[in-house]
Amino acid sequence: MTQASLATTFAEFGLHTPLLARLTELKYLQPTPIQAETIPSTLTGKDLLAGANTGSGKTAAFALPILHQLMSRRATSSAKGNFVSALVLVPTRELAKQVADSFKSYAVHLNGDIKVVAAFGGVSVNTQMLALRGGADVVVATPGRLLDLVSSNALKLSQVATLVLDEADRMLSLGFTEELTQVLNLLPKQKQTLLFSATFPDEVRQLTQALLVNPLEIQLQSAEASTLVQRVMTVNREKKTALLAHLLQQHQWRQVLIFVGAKNSCNHLAQKLAKRGITAEVFHGDKAQGARSRVLEGFKAGDIQVLIATDIAARGLDIEKLPVVINFDLPRSPADYMHRIGRSGRAGEVGLALTLLSHDEYHHFCVIEKKNQIRLEREQVSGFEADDIVPESVLEQPKPMAKPEGSGKKKRKKLSSVNVDIWAKKPD
Repeated sequence: MTQASLATTFAEFGLHTPLLARLTELKYLQPTPIQAETIPSTLTGKDLLAGANTGSGKTAAFALPILHQLMSRRATSSAKGNFVSALVLVPTRELAKQVADSFKSYAVHLNGDIKVVAAFGGVSVNTQMLALRGGADVVVATPGRLLDLVSSNALKLSQVATLVLDEADRMLSLGFTEELTQVLNLLPKQKQTLLFSATFPDEVRQLTQALLVNPLEIQLQSAEASTLVQRVMTVNREKKTALLAHLLQQHQWRQVLIFVGAKNSCNHLAQKLAKRGITAEVFHGDKAQGARSRVLEGFKAGDIQVLIATDIAARGLDIEKLPVVINFDLPRSPADYMHRIGRSGRAGEVGLALTLLSHDEYHHFCVIEKKNQIRLEREQVSGFEADDIVPESVLEQPKPMAKPEGSGKKKRKKLSSVNVDIWAKKPD
């Protein structure tokens, strides 16, 4: 579809009337660029590799055509039992719930004909098994819990017509190799496969070739990205917490999401801020699922002003009108830097992304800039200036970057080492 012929209304896609009615209620006035580029081809069953900025409407870009296709197949479907028609795989529990809730919201006028189930760990598997009785039209799941449900015979994947990998770059590159391979073995060879993410590093892009058949490739850099301002402030490591507290107290931002590199760093930083009179909640993988859900819902509702989190909060979570993101520690992956800062400046809203940079992080931040093709001016805050001379401790013993949450101690196989037959897909 050429730029001139891109749809300017959702009605132009030919979506079923109940879906259009719901979009009107949600005040979806016109398709975002990623929706306009991908929905027509998705409706025809074409495979897709789609990348666009965070907050650009990727969930609706795959959810709407999937719901339309499910309604279109309703009259001819004869499947009985615990089968699944559309499978969406995501890397985190919170994203699984969020995406499933989006499907349910878009389907609110479909008379309960579409069954959507979220499946993720940290909660009772029995509840999810009960929800899957009789099968489901859409299952949004993390790979580990999905395999638990399959092994318990709670659902079958042999009739999946559409597979979506949301946050596909992480699904294909960080620790999901074994689980994802098992899931793919259970899926039919003939299916539609949709890959969505904000970033597709070259090494991940190469791995997609075995998953997709003649895919439409879309890479968009939306003008909305300009609404996010990125700033870097250099500071001595021992003054980093003091600078953070100074910024929080000086600016009194309505809400702030602070990223750190490890789970124990969340608690330590929260304790240090508390001594300075700043209350902060923490969000990381060691918290029970119920506690994680309560904290995230409280932050989304605006009841929590300061949230300190690991990178489990960097992927896909939609926090409406979040004004500020702060990188207290750098992420290990350059791609995760873009996902982190993408929590702010979403959907055209003005946002600010601050990075606090100490001497031991200078080199790694240069790598992040190079990989993401950006170059940011280094700033200093009066009273917290970084020394011009690099400390001897940094020169002698550079501090290693913290491993991202979710990375195991044992060495994992790279995805490219998996038997190609497992990933192969028969041509149409």
